[in-house]
Formats: sequence, structure tokens, C-alpha cells
Amino acid sequence: MEQRNNKTIICSVFFLDIVEYSKKSVAGQISLKERFNAFLSIAIRDVPVNDRIILDTGDGAAISFLGDIEDALQAALSMRSSLLGEGVRMEPTLLVRMGVNLGPVRLVKDINGQPNIVGDGINVAQRVMGFADPGQILVSRSYYDAVSRLSQEYAGMFHYQGSRTDKHVREHEVYAIGYPGDFTSTQRSIALKEEIEHTTGWRKALATSKIYWEEFIHNVSVWERRGIDAFRKASSTQKVMVAGVASVMIFSMILGIYKLAHRPVALDVTQAVATQPISVNPASSVVAPSQPVVAEGEQKVQGVKQSSRVRTLAETTGGPAVIGLAVLPWGEVYLDGKLQGVSPPLLELQVVAGTHKMEIRNSSFPVYKEIIKAKPGEKIKIKHSFK
Repeated sequence: MEQRNNKTIICSVFFLDIVEYSKKSVAGQISLKERFNAFLSIAIRDVPVNDRIILDTGDGAAISFLGDIEDALQAALSMRSSLLGEGVRMEPTLLVRMGVNLGPVRLVKDINGQPNIVGDGINVAQRVMGFADPGQILVSRSYYDAVSRLSQEYAGMFHYQGSRTDKHVREHEVYAIGYPGDFTSTQRSIALKEEIEHTTGWRKALATSKIYWEEFIHNVSVWERRGIDAFRKASSTQKVMVAGVASVMIFSMILGIYKLAHRPVALDVTQAVATQPISVNPASSVVAPSQPVVAEGEQKVQGVKQSSRVRTLAETTGGPAVIGLAVLPWGEVYLDGKLQGVSPPLLELQVVAGTHKMEIRNSSFPVYKEIIKAKPGEKIKIKHSFK
């Protein structure tokens, strides 16, 4: 890198900015920057030190990649993956805009004698980043033209977003990595988080449940659209193979439903006969075997001993127990160390017979723990209020 000093070169620049960083408290800014730096370190750890120059901008960073232009793309994807893995439930939420450009920069020394970069390449990267939504990656036309020609896989990752004008009335054609709207932390997610912070009771539980649900729907939507796009790009032979596999799966599903619908219904004899009246033949001292007796307590009716308790089908076959949940205002339910969901809306759990460890967690209160000894077919009620 020493030989490149005071020279103008063409390189890729990755510019990042933490959304609403200046509006946070000092403690919030420290938390955001620590998490930001940790994710960024992971994103660039495979890039040789001599092939990158990092500028700390206070509320973000700018990285110039002096080697392969692919390095900027891989770093951006890694950064976005880390941000998505963190989700919106961390406090405060880390939202980052990202932009990538390929352009001329000049390598100089800063006031401390350390390598620095200036020039149009970094300026355009900052402008492109400014057009992005929180969580989104935008790239300039120059970067797209270069990296999309490296492989067909890279070319399929970008989607044209149109032309944008910066404050200097300069036009920039930008491309998004991923489908339009993908991996973008929407204002609704932010609003739900604020609702959780400023409400209590059932409203807080409802907002928390909505976040889980929207993250699930978002992931399903992403993979659905990727699957459709992959199918469109597949060859004719691949499409025929996919259609054949889908047809077999659909046929198997229909056949399974048909067999299930026409399966003979097993009769629970103990329940079916328990409500029948006693039929006694006056000429005989033996009760008709098809008419058992149910009475208060245990008694003998004409030589036949009956029990006052008729076992259910679940008990006789070892069916699951049912745990009813009533949690206020809300809590994450763990069974034997595994997350089962958030209650509410989760109201019931089916568990196999045996001993289980139940934990209900709310980030604002101590964890509630209970050991459950479930019997087949038993109904167990758990009520807990975090106060």
C-alpha cells in the first residue's frame, strides 16, 4: 500500500451510516457503536489489511477496498446478515443504511500520518448510501456494471431502483441487492418496537406477538420469491423435473387425505357404553355383558363389579397432556429449554406424559420456573402474572 500513496486509483467504497444515531442517549450511542463495530469487523475479517482502508465517521464508517471489487459486496452481505440475525428486539435497535460505489479515490495521509482516502469515489458512495432505506444495500451504476459481469450469480442479485437526485442536483442510477423491499426494516417494525417500549399489559403482549409474526411472514415471502425467480431462470429440463416432483407431492397429499377421510373410526368402548342404562334379564341373575354399570363409588350389581370412573381414550392409549397458559402481561414460554412461543397468543401446549421443566420469561422480570408432572390425558392449568 505504500507504493499507492498520493496516487489516484479506482476502487470500491462501502459506506455505512447508523440511522438516527445522534438522537440516542450517550449510553444508547455506545451500545449501537459497539454492536456496529463488532458486525463490521466480522464483515471484513477475510480482507487483507493492506487491501482496505477504514474511516470512522462517528455515526458509521467508510471502507475503501483496494483489491478485489467483490470484497465490498461480500462485506455488505455479511453486514446485512448480522443485522438481520440481531432482529428488532435489541435495545436500542441497530438500523443501518449501506451504499457501495466504484470510482476514483486518492490515497493521502491524514493529520496523524495514517492512510486516508478522498475523492469522488467516496463522495458518491455516501450519496448512494443516503438513498437507501434502513437495512437496505444500494450500489451505484458503475459498481453494478463491474461486479455483475463477474458471474451470473452476481448479476441476479441486483434489481434496478431508478435514478435518484442528490442535493447537488446530480443524478445517480442505483441498484438494490435483493428484491425491492427485501431486508428493509420498515417503519411498521419500528412503530411496533416503540409500542412495546411505551405500553404495558395486553397491548405490549400484542405488539410483541406481531413482531414475531411479521418476521415469520417476511422470511416466508423472501424464500417464496427467491424460489419463483430461480424457477424462471431454470432450464427446460430442470423445470420439468421440478414440476414432476411437485405433482408427485400433490398426488401423495391428496391420497393421504382420502385415506384419512375413509379410515374406520375407532370406538372408545368404555365411553360408548358408560352412558347406557343397565339391562337386566328378569329371568337371569347375570347382567347383559354389553351393558356395563356406572354408579356412584364402586359397587356390585348382580355379581358385576363396576368403577365409578370411566377412563378416557387419551388415558388408555397414552395420549398427551394439555397445559393451559394464562400469562400476564406476556411471557416467552420455554419447555425443557426450548422456546414454544409467546403467551398470549399461545394459550395451550400438548406434552407427553412425564416430568417437564417449564420456564416463562419476561425481560423486565425474574424468570418464572415450574416443574410439571404430566399424566396421560391430564389437563394442567398454569397461571402467572409478572409484577
